[in-house]
Amino acid sequence: MNKLPNNIIEIIDELTDQYLEDDRYNRPWIIGFSGGKDSTVLLTLVWLALLKIREDNPTVILKRQVYVVCNNTMVENPVIEEYVSSVLQTIQNAAKEQQLPIIVKTTTPQVEDTFWCCVIGKGYPVPNNSFRFCTEKMKIKPTSTFITNQVTADGEAIILIGTRLNESQQRAKSIKKHEIKGHRLSKHPLNPNTYTYAPIRELMLEEIWYIINAIPSPWGFDNKILFKIYLDASADDYECPTIVTNDSHPSCGQSRFGCWVCTVVKEDKSMSAQINNGVEWMKPLLDFRNKLVINRNISDNRNETRRNGQLAVDETGHKMGNYTMEYRIQLLRELLTIQKDAQQYRSSIDLITSQELIAIQVMWYRDGNFSKTVNDIYNEVYGYDLPNDNIGLQERLLLEKSCNDSAHYFLIQELLALQKNKVLLMKKYGLQNDLETRLDSFIKEVEG
Repeated sequence: MNKLPNNIIEIIDELTDQYLEDDRYNRPWIIGFSGGKDSTVLLTLVWLALLKIREDNPTVILKRQVYVVCNNTMVENPVIEEYVSSVLQTIQNAAKEQQLPIIVKTTTPQVEDTFWCCVIGKGYPVPNNSFRFCTEKMKIKPTSTFITNQVTADGEAIILIGTRLNESQQRAKSIKKHEIKGHRLSKHPLNPNTYTYAPIRELMLEEIWYIINAIPSPWGFDNKILFKIYLDASADDYECPTIVTNDSHPSCGQSRFGCWVCTVVKEDKSMSAQINNGVEWMKPLLDFRNKLVINRNISDNRNETRRNGQLAVDETGHKMGNYTMEYRIQLLRELLTIQKDAQQYRSSIDLITSQELIAIQVMWYRDGNFSKTVNDIYNEVYGYDLPNDNIGLQERLLLEKSCNDSAHYFLIQELLALQKNKVLLMKKYGLQNDLETRLDSFIKEVEG
């Protein structure tokens, strides 16, 4: 500890003092952890502070909980996601072994708010600077929910952020806007009864890298792996925050620790750099992302109305509504094909989950699409049915015996799927309306 530069020792001392501060709530600390350089340094210094407290006074009880919260948008860069998953597991194991009050938590969006459920399921156009549903649905809501629940349980909470004044003028301005003069803590702009604390705000980039390279990870992970990831994806110097403290925060699309499918920026420099540095199997992912950007505003891919029924056609007749069902079907087929190919290199990769696929089917039913099912497309690509099918073998056999023709058989299958899949979605629109819509459609098919 004594061999460290004075300013780093001062940060550890400050963390120690803040942790031991006597407050009525014993407010837990929440650390937004992305696995990137800044959040890694922040957790390292917090960890060292906890060890210092115990070393200085072995009898002291570390009462204040420290939550390491990582937000998984479900469209993270696959290489980064694999790395972060390993790090989080190591952190959890090490905290238990060292008997530290550190708890790892991962937040994810609700299934109806995931990127693919919004784009392929509901037909939202992919995000851009003027229509950016992703930050709110995929990052702010999940972490805000966790924070709110923690505040409800503990009264108040303190969020430790790895934001630095040196990163950008916008971030420096954001820090200073909410800080309370003479105090370490600032009021959180989005969450009530919540405070933010930026212990590494004064550190320069060179000092961040010094800590990563010179101080061994206190939870036992090899920081050289992190350094190599940054080296392979050398496009810029900032990472996507886990916990957003400013709702005007810029896109994370260019960052090394962002979403592989981000369409807010014109070019994903980090993924391009990874591919150029040997991760060739990610090239189809980058090509698909680029196609999403190019095809976003093609009129033939869009409806004349938005999901709320509002007309969305400009003066030239160009359609600007949600994506057509045909285009959504095309996107799903292409995504599954890319996933299947990527799984030849990394079998663990799921670009879209089975739960999302089932939820997308519910959304398609709601939009009146009964001609092409998600399972049909999945079978086309993989050669077998989607796992977790909605109807079991015995149910199928009974239906086949009971139904006079195949049309009635498939109708009942679809109605059962509608009913069973309702439990997946938090926003449960009327089941009766969904069933009636499908029955009306079936009658028209028969009469036609």
